[in-house]
Amino acid sequence: MILRVLTLAGGLAGGLAASQFPEFSQQYMQRLGGAVDELTRQVQRFEADAAAVGLELPAYLDRLAAEGPLAERQAENMAHDIARRDRLAADLAALAEAGPFMRARLATHLGDPRIWARARETFKPAVPATFEGVSFAGTGFLAGWAGLSLVFGFLARLWHTLRRSFRRAV
Repeated sequence: MILRVLTLAGGLAGGLAASQFPEFSQQYMQRLGGAVDELTRQVQRFEADAAAVGLELPAYLDRLAAEGPLAERQAENMAHDIARRDRLAADLAALAEAGPFMRARLATHLGDPRIWARARETFKPAVPATFEGVSFAGTGFLAGWAGLSLVFGFLARLWHTLRRSFRRAV
């Protein structure tokens, strides 16, 4: 009886947790879009600086890096910002056309640690009032219920097997 209650609780916990994915992924995407916009603005400024001295951006960064340790550090930071913008823009493009179910499949594109942390800090759980939320809740319930059922079933069989072996040995 207790195992059934625990299994049901696991299913409910799984359902509650999974039902929040559509809203969290939407908030993550909003933050991702903001980060891409800001990094794009920075990269455009870098490109304008490069154009002002008659260079393409990669040549500008190489020349800047050759100026000395301080300028080299600045060039590395700029290259890092450019690479991050490119990576985040690719993630945003992959997620932009995806609905909640496809975003779950593309969850690897929800992986920037800084954006994830900021989205998590401000995320407020919501009641799943959409089809997607209810679908994720049902899937989470089944996963939680099935997972605990398997674990408890395995432990029960192990217990009975060990108990029989112990009785035979005595």
